[in-house]
Amino acid sequence: MEPLFYVMAILGCGDGNTACTEARLVPVQYQSMAQCRAALANEIARNTDVPYPTIGANCRASGAQYARAETAPTSLRR
Repeated sequence: MEPLFYVMAILGCGDGNTACTEARLVPVQYQSMAQCRAALANEIARNTDVPYPTIGANCRASGAQYARAETAPTSLRR
């Protein structure tokens, strides 16, 4: 199993931050969402070569993620 980590996507957007699409992924893995968000401004500044009128960035979880299953009652009693 791989651990959970966070990655940043650089987004290219039309005027007014509309119709955003992923232009590239930053090749850095962050240990927390807070670390990723703290790096947003610097990474946007490093990725100004994206050919869109507006650029942005988004952090998201990556790696193995597991859902916790809640146990349901086996029968209903009346």
